[in-house]
Amino acid sequence: MFITLSGFNYNILATCESEVDRWEKNDEIKIFREYLRIPSVQPDVDYVPCVNFLKKLAGEIGLNFQVEYPSSRDRPTVVISWIGKNPNLKTIMLNSHMDVVPVFEEFWTHKPFAADIDSAGKIFARGSQDMKNVGMQYLGAIRSLKNHNITLKRTIHVIFVPDEENFGPDGMRALITTDNFKNLNVGFTLDEGYASQTDVFSVFYGQRTAWHVLFKVEGHPGHGSLLLKGTASEKVRELMDRIYDYRKKEEKKLEQNPDLMLGDVTTINVSIIKGGKQGNVVPPLIEITADVRLALCEDLEEFEKMLHKWTRDSGGNITIEFPVKEVFSPPTKIDDSNIFWTAFKNATDAMNLKIKPQVFPAGTDASYIRSIGIPALGFSPMINTPVLLHDHDEYIQADMYLRGIEIYEKIIESVANAED
Repeated sequence: MFITLSGFNYNILATCESEVDRWEKNDEIKIFREYLRIPSVQPDVDYVPCVNFLKKLAGEIGLNFQVEYPSSRDRPTVVISWIGKNPNLKTIMLNSHMDVVPVFEEFWTHKPFAADIDSAGKIFARGSQDMKNVGMQYLGAIRSLKNHNITLKRTIHVIFVPDEENFGPDGMRALITTDNFKNLNVGFTLDEGYASQTDVFSVFYGQRTAWHVLFKVEGHPGHGSLLLKGTASEKVRELMDRIYDYRKKEEKKLEQNPDLMLGDVTTINVSIIKGGKQGNVVPPLIEITADVRLALCEDLEEFEKMLHKWTRDSGGNITIEFPVKEVFSPPTKIDDSNIFWTAFKNATDAMNLKIKPQVFPAGTDASYIRSIGIPALGFSPMINTPVLLHDHDEYIQADMYLRGIEIYEKIIESVANAED
């Protein structure tokens, strides 16, 4: 029964209020929102509030807590451990990062660090999808397992690293070189993925190789009123044609083959153009930076040779530098030879989840982990959800977040009990 006044349905309002009240009272949602409210924003992140928050959580759950400093004292890595029944077995690492990307607050309809919940159950905050949700879901799943008196064979290490959004030089990239990391004895890792807009969960077994290519284009300088030969801008035009001809070729691969996804092709995009001092002076130097993500099938040596050919064909006197030049990271095997993949798949099958293995199109810490021979899967349990990482009004549905804890609970139990 409901009462309508001036066309307003008060029954709907009551329903919305009761749902919001339910979400706000949920202990896991409270914990998640508290974490989201810590503004650990790049580029100058203060990680101390995150570390203190995680220390409190670890103590409440009854887990071991320690902080590592693989690069500097202001770049801490948190290691929260649940010791298994057989500590000598290879361990499971559940990785997440504490930092988030900047926000343009004027484009948000909710304060980006308020963690507001609207009447539809959307939790708005920077980091709600990338990836404070996953870090808290790991701990929520472990909390539930412990509350049900479940013990696991393998030790679990829940890792919270800094600076992933800055390519991880002081985070995972530094951590894997330390003796303390080797002592963790990691055999398998779960890391972040991203939302799926369908009812199929995305599972990432590899990722493209990231390069940032800086072209320094030199040319004839002079007065802007002249028709000079061999100017830097003329060469830039030729170079840009080659860049975007290649980009168009890769676009066509996707258009012509519906089975391919973005992670299966190479992408190149010009991200920075710099040059010139004054409007009537032809500059002697123009710099172009291109963001390149190389497909797993790409021959990196041949691709680099092609870049140098572009510089010659564009007029010469163009040099190349690589501000970022990742090495190839081999994909994780997703067959019966990988006991952890089998355990992961058994868990998702038991929950009747539809999954699609694919290549991650951007970058995550999993690349560093795979590069040292440790299998890793990227997985963020969100379906029927728009991909909003790094976007305005980033959000996750409250019920989807809670469902993710249940999913991780089954997956963690399965992989941590995997038989050698």
